[in-house]
Amino acid sequence: MSLNRLKWLLSFVLAITLLFLAAEAAAAADSDAPPANKHITIVHTNDTHARSVEGSGGEMGYAKLAGIIDSYRATNPNTLVIDAGDAVHGTTFATLVTGESVVQVMNQIGYDAVVPGNHEFNYGYERLLELQQQMKYPLLSGNIRIAKDNHLLFDPYIVKEIDGVKVGIFGLTTPETSFKTHPNNVKGLIFTDPVKEAKAIVQALKGKADIIVAVGHLGQDQSSANTSLKVLDAVPGIDVFIDGHSHTVLENGITAGNGTLLVSAGEYTKYAGVVDLWYDGGKVVKKQAALVDQKKAADIAPNAAVAELVSSIQKSQEAILSQKVGETAVKLEGSRELVRTSETNLGSLIADALRSASGANIAVTNGGGIRASIEQGVITKGAIITVLPFGNQIVTLNVKGADVKAALENGVSDYPNPKGAFPQVSGIAFKIDPSKEKGARVHSVTIGGKLLDENASYVVATNDFMAAGGDEYTMFGKYPQAGMYGSLDEALITYLEKLGDSEPKVERRITVETAPASTKPHPGPQLSPQPQPEPTTVGPVTRLEPQPIQQPEPKSEPKSAVQAYVVKKGDTLWTIAKTFGTTWQTLRDLNGIVNPNLIYPGQIIKLPS
Repeated sequence: MSLNRLKWLLSFVLAITLLFLAAEAAAAADSDAPPANKHITIVHTNDTHARSVEGSGGEMGYAKLAGIIDSYRATNPNTLVIDAGDAVHGTTFATLVTGESVVQVMNQIGYDAVVPGNHEFNYGYERLLELQQQMKYPLLSGNIRIAKDNHLLFDPYIVKEIDGVKVGIFGLTTPETSFKTHPNNVKGLIFTDPVKEAKAIVQALKGKADIIVAVGHLGQDQSSANTSLKVLDAVPGIDVFIDGHSHTVLENGITAGNGTLLVSAGEYTKYAGVVDLWYDGGKVVKKQAALVDQKKAADIAPNAAVAELVSSIQKSQEAILSQKVGETAVKLEGSRELVRTSETNLGSLIADALRSASGANIAVTNGGGIRASIEQGVITKGAIITVLPFGNQIVTLNVKGADVKAALENGVSDYPNPKGAFPQVSGIAFKIDPSKEKGARVHSVTIGGKLLDENASYVVATNDFMAAGGDEYTMFGKYPQAGMYGSLDEALITYLEKLGDSEPKVERRITVETAPASTKPHPGPQLSPQPQPEPTTVGPVTRLEPQPIQQPEPKSEPKSAVQAYVVKKGDTLWTIAKTFGTTWQTLRDLNGIVNPNLIYPGQIIKLPS
């Protein structure tokens, strides 16, 4: 072979080798390149509270919810399903079997990740760990620790690969859980700072995930110290935050701190939230959010398997729940927005039942513990358990008058905004002046028609949640129990059976009125603790004469001719209402505002003519 031919052959072999090496390098480079042009859908729920079937208030129930999820999975196989907490408690569907029924349904639907909310702990955290063993989905929370060794109770995050895209999902639970479930339910647990934990988790996920999704049962209530908004202001790097706890409806989500899309789907299966993400070139290039309600889902078929499962669970509970315990000639009002802001006929009825069972001077129960209304007509055991699903026990405490007033101040501290601690009462009447500072709003307190003596001792009946300091009733927590009188729901059933047919009305127990310019304390007679009777021997409490609740008289200023108002920074619905001589409830209803805590600068508020 000639030298020239040999050189040519060697050149040819070298060229082929280089070509193969280049192709191999390109293939390797392609394998390391970020996935291009991917579409991921997240269907999310929160605060469903075991609303298992369709309801008159917009509740779609589990079967319809599952049908909606099916429709999105059919359209986009790259679909995740996530829940932001408070799922396993809230109606008899869940409480009669301590949450197991809801876990069965969520397994059937096929959730990918869930964060525990405060009400996941209502059966005690040991029961939650038992339920976790039945779950086919992970419980995620990065800020719940076991006090004795500081270890996390649950995994903080997971990473799921969807069509080549790695999605990191992490959970956060409200520190309010320490007092928004019975404190004994979380004894031995610590709820740490969500901001601090979120920063550490996001940092850990940066090298593991292409997209970061936070699932937080934190909420957006102004009264909460730890909110989703606070976390997002402090923690960059989160693409989507799925929120729960405050039952907030965000129709298209909002862009919160650090550009994060914040979404929330209301409550009680009234909405399914949908987030669509487009990922290209190593980053999220587009994200959008929407809600699907009963009207939008009218043509979507319920999931047949889920419907059958729900029906079978309901049938197993029918015999207990259908038992009649009384009748009412009027609707007994227990809606969230009313029992957390004002006296209601159902709240008064429940407080009367506490006092009847215990023989106490005063009964106080938190509006947040009342979870539903009762319609006019026959009252069943099932309805009572739905209203009072927590299984709370009635206890009595011998409380100093000053702490009775402090308890009322705690309950109305956020008035007129809703607060779970708002007191429903019996045997006591008081007035609220919302213009005063928190801690100084309650005045004209009377017990048995006589002014409260802050140095006297009173027998107070309440539920064991509040007696242990729940809902920030810390002033009760320092008193030892003087007696225990069975469960709150059974006491209400007994009381209704004694009353027979009833027509409870809103009475003059809680009124809103400007405090006198100056008041001097008038010590009342010392009341010694009353003998504690057996619960079965106490008759119904004598009720006050029915009188309508009094609202504050409008100021004697000329009415404004302005028909609309543009919200400025720092405004609240309460301050706007006060300026124009109306109420925040009137403005809420006139403007169709779903969450009165969420108004924003530039928003136009229509005013009553």
